[in-house]
Amino acid sequence: MTISVSNLARSIQNRQTRALEVISQTLAVIEAKNPHLNCFTDILHPRALAQAQKIDQAIANGESVGPLAGVPFAVKNLFDIKGIVTLAGSKINRDHPAAGQDAIAIQTLQAAGAVLVGATNMDEYAYGFVTENAHYGATANPLDPSRVSGGSSGGSAAAVAANLVPLALGSDTNGSVRVPAACCGVVGLKPTFGRVSRQGLFLFVSSLDHPGFFTANVADMTAIWSLFAKNNLKAPLNGLEGVKIALADDYFQQGAEPEVIEAVTAIAERLGVSQKITIPETTRARAAAYIITASEGANWHLPRLQTRLEDFDSATRDRFLAGALIPSSWYLQAQRFRRWYRDRLREIFTEVDIILTPTIPCIAPPLGV
Repeated sequence: MTISVSNLARSIQNRQTRALEVISQTLAVIEAKNPHLNCFTDILHPRALAQAQKIDQAIANGESVGPLAGVPFAVKNLFDIKGIVTLAGSKINRDHPAAGQDAIAIQTLQAAGAVLVGATNMDEYAYGFVTENAHYGATANPLDPSRVSGGSSGGSAAAVAANLVPLALGSDTNGSVRVPAACCGVVGLKPTFGRVSRQGLFLFVSSLDHPGFFTANVADMTAIWSLFAKNNLKAPLNGLEGVKIALADDYFQQGAEPEVIEAVTAIAERLGVSQKITIPETTRARAAAYIITASEGANWHLPRLQTRLEDFDSATRDRFLAGALIPSSWYLQAQRFRRWYRDRLREIFTEVDIILTPTIPCIAPPLGV
């Protein structure tokens, strides 16, 4: 499905096609491709088809159906879906009752007419960057199935990259939207903390988790983000005139593969960016993020670690156990540093509007490495 989100919705609203046709075709393509890519852990046939029929009936009755009428979307399987167990990539959560209602982010998209077609694969409890899950398998990269899709929202990114859906939701703690977007060659957005409701998400690190989005292009992301930003949107830009852009140097130019640096440099040249900027203490910031992540994640999962240790994916189990052993003084110091680092970035953003950096320092790594 290569048609844009807005054009697809418009074609349904204008009766050039029907929502039921779009959703039926989407589900058929998912069924055909998912055995090879493993993007989806749940495919919601009855629900999606029923919603599509309602949209078509509403259009026939002359009723308003929303700007995303009939647009299919998927969500990472840590979002609550009514009637479905919220797995969060885990075996342990299979024993939980099904969700009683949809997550708020899902409700927002559905109110705009979008149709949920399934839940996508992820690293267990969102603690990973590869979406190679011991319980539900690995999600292959649609651009090269021998490589990872990134993580932890790899199923969502891969579903968009494979044209299974034009829109998918994920979550981002330390890169779990941005990393798979980079690996799979799609657009990923991690909004500002608190701008998108987390109600109905199975969280990983409460002080860092952001719901986020995947689309195939920037225009589609703009359409989606306008629904969530609403009154918080500033006047739209008319090109980039007056926008101050800088290229991050130092840490962000070190250790990356040549292809990555070349790509970022090419973008900077195309945008006419000559200013470079140094973000201070980035290595310490990365260390602080890891300490906060491991500490908060282990604290949240401590009852499960104490009672069902062998039911964890071995990769995430070891990370959580390590986090449980981190001294509280380390965590407190990491949070102090976080506040200092936030203030430095605020100072930088008084001087520039956009900072260009690589998202990851390499192309997508091979599966199983």
